[in-house]
Amino acid sequence: MPRDYALTPENDAAAQAAGLANPRWYRTDVDPKILRTLMQKNDRRPLRDVALWFGLLIATAAMGIALWGSWWAVPFWIAYGVLYGSASDARWHECGHKTAFKSNWMNEAVYSVSCLMLFRNPYVWRASHVRHHTDTIVVGRDPEIQAMRPPDLARILLNLLGLPDGFAMLKRMVAHARGKMHPDELSYVRDGDQPLVFRAARIMLAIYGATVLTAVLTGSLIPLMLIGLPSFYGAWQRVMTGSLQHLGLAENVTDHRLNTRTVLMDPINRFLYLNMNYHIEHHMFTMVPYYNLPKLHALITRDLPPPEPGIIAAYRRLIPVLVKQLRQHKAVIVPPLPDTATPYRAEVDYLRPHAV
Repeated sequence: MPRDYALTPENDAAAQAAGLANPRWYRTDVDPKILRTLMQKNDRRPLRDVALWFGLLIATAAMGIALWGSWWAVPFWIAYGVLYGSASDARWHECGHKTAFKSNWMNEAVYSVSCLMLFRNPYVWRASHVRHHTDTIVVGRDPEIQAMRPPDLARILLNLLGLPDGFAMLKRMVAHARGKMHPDELSYVRDGDQPLVFRAARIMLAIYGATVLTAVLTGSLIPLMLIGLPSFYGAWQRVMTGSLQHLGLAENVTDHRLNTRTVLMDPINRFLYLNMNYHIEHHMFTMVPYYNLPKLHALITRDLPPPEPGIIAAYRRLIPVLVKQLRQHKAVIVPPLPDTATPYRAEVDYLRPHAV
């Protein structure tokens, strides 16, 4: 039978009773002086990366518009879609953590723009992501578990085009604009933030409404190709990389080495993903900016499972586990640890009969 992942009072109480609500997470020992250095933020590096991101968005959109009606436009719209519908997710993530820029107003500006690109309410999703970090992949507590067990493989594949999640986000946006919160959101969004949620949704709907009206009045799809549609057709890269963060790993544990995955990626995907492929490192030390994660990885690799050597290799290992979970939902990957690592906690014992 499918597991109940709803954020209900009953599931919350079960997680609380098991000591899984805001637990004491395992963290690799790091010299505090070195860690403070790695946590130092600056504006120069993220400004460069954001300028390059916006420059590529403008350039690919300009070429797509200039070549509109020709097949030569297709590669530029594909590139624009990935920069809009996928790269925005990493910028949303880092600026939502307020770790990208030293200047907080810059974090807020990029975060707000990225939320608009992804149909995400800035107040709801900041609260959601805080909960994701305090209760990572804890059933009944984490609102960002990407795939339940048994996994809905069709939904995962459709999300490569942003379809189920994109429509769900639009539905939530309309509900927020009408002054209504989803029951799950009430468990992690503060009551005092609800008026801000409703106001943000109305502003975002007004922007999307103006875009649709412009498309209708001009008789052209170009306005929608610039704002809105790329959230769907450009989603595939963020789904491809984001699915590797936690899928196929353990639930209800207190060691990020058991429920989070690090994958070595090429420079292009690392730029689009802002180094979130170092995902164990990010969850262990959330306040380390994305541009320092490679240094952190080198520092603590002695205590981590060997990283997957690439995206294809990671999926070769993950896909058989997802298929196995269709009939045995407790099947999980338990990554091996090097001899230099601190062993997993005793909680790993219950995983061994189902380890892959």
